[in-house]
Amino acid sequence: MLDHRLAKRFKHLSKWSRRTDAPCFRVYERDIPEFPLVVDWYDGDVVAWLHPRTRDDTPDRVDEHERACVQHIVRGLAIDPSRLFIKHRQRQRGLAQYERVDTRGVVRTVREHGLSFEVNLSDYLDTGLFLDHRTTRGLVRARASGLRVLNLFAYTGAFTCHAAAGGASHTRTVDLSNTYLAWARRNMVLNGFSGNAHCFEQADCLQWLERPTRGEAYDIIVLDPPTFSNSKRMLADSFSVERDWPWLIASTMRWLDPRGQLWFSTNARSFTADPALVPPGVVMRDISKYTLPEDFAGRTPHHAYLVAHAGAPGAVDLRVKRGGWPA
Repeated sequence: MLDHRLAKRFKHLSKWSRRTDAPCFRVYERDIPEFPLVVDWYDGDVVAWLHPRTRDDTPDRVDEHERACVQHIVRGLAIDPSRLFIKHRQRQRGLAQYERVDTRGVVRTVREHGLSFEVNLSDYLDTGLFLDHRTTRGLVRARASGLRVLNLFAYTGAFTCHAAAGGASHTRTVDLSNTYLAWARRNMVLNGFSGNAHCFEQADCLQWLERPTRGEAYDIIVLDPPTFSNSKRMLADSFSVERDWPWLIASTMRWLDPRGQLWFSTNARSFTADPALVPPGVVMRDISKYTLPEDFAGRTPHHAYLVAHAGAPGAVDLRVKRGGWPA
């Protein structure tokens, strides 16, 4: 059953990926209850994340299930077993999802809409490229020409690369991890972007937002914070996007040009932006359904919002065009 599901999805999505220049895509996401796993295709390589099944699973049953999953994936996608990378998804705390889990260093360069990105298939829980934000990155790219772009909680800088490809006049990439900032720099260099117009800063974004702006402002801000963190390296004792989003939005708006737009997103599945909690002088539009690519259709991998200063020209542009794309 899983073999058939994987083969069918891959046949459909591989045609779509060639048509849209997206050779990395999600093939399967817990579609069959007996197989709670996620499978992503990385242009010939496959990464699969196994989720826990039941609380009373024994180690032997877990190992048996993993062997079965490997066999199904190899058959369903017709790949050599050496091209498959198995990972285990557990409940994460702090920044654990960004910590090293292996040392093999299997690194590939993959393409997305004409750009190149480095992915690490083996060493971290995530690969360095969040596939569900592919469409959102394209939307930012389409609007970036001549604009100043700030990428907060930037991870490996994929949004920065798309902004630069769209003609951004200046980018600033901020992340707590030096490892991921170095990765972001490599991604930018892969695409031919370097020089003083593109800045990288290692900082706790929560603390960075609190400092005086001194007149510094951005036309586009990308804000994709972790769902939760209690990392000792962060300023706050803990951060929860579901609890702290009003403060986070208000703090970020200080850095947004009056005509600018803030692109805010979160992977918290149960997230709701209560209109009563939206900071004064701010307008928010839920654009989640417009940011989901074909391989995530029918799912809710993230919630996405366009945010602007109320009454400013940027707020007018939060309307939705005919055809379904944000204006």
